[in-house]
Amino acid sequence: MPRWNSCNIFQLAPDLSRLWQFEAKGNFKLNREVRVAGDLPLPSKLVAKSWSFFWQPKLNVAWLPPENVFLRVIEVPRSTFEETVSMVELQLEKLSPMPVTQIVWTIRVLPQETGDLQTVIVVIAGRAAVEGFLGKLEGKNFLADRLEAPALDQLEAISATESGAWICPAATGSTNAALVAWWYGGVLRNVSFIFLRPEGDQTADLKDQLAQLTWAGDLEGWLNAKPTWHLVAEGATAAQWEALLQKAVEEPVKMVPPLSGADLAARTARRVTQSPQTSPAAALLPVEFSNRYREQFRDRLWLHGLYTAGVVYLIFVAFYFSMVQFRGYQYGKVQQQVDGLADTYTNALQLQSKYAVLQARENLKFAALDCWKLTADYLPPGLTLQRFGFGEGQTLTLYGTTTPDQLDALDKFNTSLLKAKLDGHPMFTLTGSEPLSYHIYQNNVDWNFSLQLEQGEKPE
Repeated sequence: MPRWNSCNIFQLAPDLSRLWQFEAKGNFKLNREVRVAGDLPLPSKLVAKSWSFFWQPKLNVAWLPPENVFLRVIEVPRSTFEETVSMVELQLEKLSPMPVTQIVWTIRVLPQETGDLQTVIVVIAGRAAVEGFLGKLEGKNFLADRLEAPALDQLEAISATESGAWICPAATGSTNAALVAWWYGGVLRNVSFIFLRPEGDQTADLKDQLAQLTWAGDLEGWLNAKPTWHLVAEGATAAQWEALLQKAVEEPVKMVPPLSGADLAARTARRVTQSPQTSPAAALLPVEFSNRYREQFRDRLWLHGLYTAGVVYLIFVAFYFSMVQFRGYQYGKVQQQVDGLADTYTNALQLQSKYAVLQARENLKFAALDCWKLTADYLPPGLTLQRFGFGEGQTLTLYGTTTPDQLDALDKFNTSLLKAKLDGHPMFTLTGSEPLSYHIYQNNVDWNFSLQLEQGEKPE
């Protein structure tokens, strides 16, 4: 059995409909009571179900109009609820005032001790009347999970401390009809209805119908003492029925205050949310309506989910395009700044290029003289320099002659120049330099090599 979070009890009336909402736990506190006039729909936030139903389940219960309900009391052997339903189903043709195929029904097992028997109230309603009633509920935006007869709760509220008859005009919803409950030996024996003609001798009508019910009790054997008469009513209805009843039975009538609408609704809410007496085979709400309402609920959840996803998507798209517009605006401002600095930037690049050229010229200004000085300083006496070349301001090329006995001095001269330093910095580098080469013929040696200047700038 699900744990309900709240329970709505709805009473549909032509002039003024009423809705009670209870917390489905503890003492069933009444959260709110709503009255809706005429054909106005109920507030959706009170009765409609949404995603919150999965963690805060809500039960919608509607009271069937009393004029559409038939009550029967039977006694069957004690058994489980499912077996009791089966036993009642076997007797439906005898109990129902209409063909079984044209009714919906349910049962209520009363918590009273009768030995090996249990007292069962059978609630019967015409299927056509129920379907018409559900159509009216749908017009009020109320999709019922269950249909109930409030007369059951009024009967269970009766404290039958003595044997007698309890007449309840309010249980029928009409001032000219009443529900009569017969309690004998602490057990509910019979439930029936009496109807008075709006015009004519209502006292005689009441007397005749009560006499027929008394004779029926005598025949069934449970009416073994003179009944005590009780009238469950108040206000103008109580005054009207008390006068009629005293004339009909010619005996004193005990007045019993009826349950208020809120108290009766609270009893119904407590019964339907806490009682395990439920069966798909015995329910006043037709199965096809229950299935259709369940499908509508699922479809509504899907639509709400799609709608929410669409709204989130639109918000995301709006945010995305807003950010694109904002970034475009920022880009435009930066582009304007770039355009404003373009000429300055171009001039800066040109100045940087000119500076680099001037710096290179400054570095190489005395490079040839430095190379000539180093060559003169390291040239051995036995070597003759025939040609001195300084190509592209970076490559020193030397050509000369010597004798074969000066080859060691030539090699030392090449190594010394390669390692030569000027102001503490290497003058030449191996990268790009050509090694020493020579050619011996007779007593002469022709030699040449090239050295690559370092690219780094010399300190001032």
